[in-house]
Amino acid sequence: MKIALVYDRINKFGGAERLLLSLHRLYPDAPIYTLVHEPKTSHWAEDIRITPTFLNRVSFLRSKHEWLAPIAPLAFETHDLSEFEVVISITSGDAKSIITRPHQLHVCYCLTPTRYFWSGVSEYKEDKKLKYIPAVIREYFKSVDLVISQRPDEYISISNEVQDRVKKYYKRTSKVVYPPIEDKFYTKTQISPDNRDYYLIVSRLVPYKKVDLAISTFNRLKLPLIVVGIGSEQRKLKKMAGNNISFVGAVDDRQLIQYYRHAKALIFPQEEDFGLVPLESQASGTPVIAYAKGGALETVISGQTGYFFDEQNEESLSLAIHQFEKKLLRPETCVQNAERFNFNAFSSRFSEMINSYYESYKVSS
Repeated sequence: MKIALVYDRINKFGGAERLLLSLHRLYPDAPIYTLVHEPKTSHWAEDIRITPTFLNRVSFLRSKHEWLAPIAPLAFETHDLSEFEVVISITSGDAKSIITRPHQLHVCYCLTPTRYFWSGVSEYKEDKKLKYIPAVIREYFKSVDLVISQRPDEYISISNEVQDRVKKYYKRTSKVVYPPIEDKFYTKTQISPDNRDYYLIVSRLVPYKKVDLAISTFNRLKLPLIVVGIGSEQRKLKKMAGNNISFVGAVDDRQLIQYYRHAKALIFPQEEDFGLVPLESQASGTPVIAYAKGGALETVISGQTGYFFDEQNEESLSLAIHQFEKKLLRPETCVQNAERFNFNAFSSRFSEMINSYYESYKVSS
């Protein structure tokens, strides 16, 4: 079974890229096809065979993929994937628009239906890049997204939350395979809760991550908070933060693991499609205080590996923090919960599902 992977773009590193690396680990001979590839900002992919579209020849577009949104589906259609038996698109955008032939199986591993057309419309309507686009044009591209959503033969969703969205917006059924945590995040030697002296945020500093909510809450509570990450909101957030809040910028995984291990709890104020960060935190033995929506509901056990808050406001988050402070949560329980999401569990379920789809497809064709 000859497999190709297709991913939206390779020009940064985050949770989706960690998942892509896990798939490459599972299928090491599979090349990756993408829209644009910027080697300068994607050193993690330097040993992988990557084929971008013709748009990659214009070098400045490699970091401006947003500008390519109107023609990205057409660009993906230019990839010649005829030599492969199975094509797996990993996408929250346009990678699912690839063209496959009748003898090929196309499985979409869906990160979420394209967020700014569907579940994230309210979040993106104030985005500077999108707010001035006429509604008629947005509706046109929304209809294009709906059309190309029918191209995959099968869907796999990264969470129950995404499964519901795929059904709601694309009218497609899917099965769920949770993304894995990398082995290095699991710890066997625990730091005592008595030796943890700060709360932690690990996030891109962009509006929908709601880091400003955490900043304002910790300003009010006067508790120590460390913020790991960079992004467009960085200057604004630093300006509003009190002396009890520290920004450490981008860190490597070795440093990140140490921040996880010595934190009292991870603060996770946003709604995510799945969210690897809460699982990385638990794998490191650190509980999570999360907004009670999205993927966190599937990975955090209330009262055992963390607590939830119901509203995205200071009062609700403060209440969850006070609740957490009153009860000792065991690091060992956090690690045990995270073990459900290790690479072996992922690789077994995902490969079994691909093999099953492939066998069924061969019979039907």
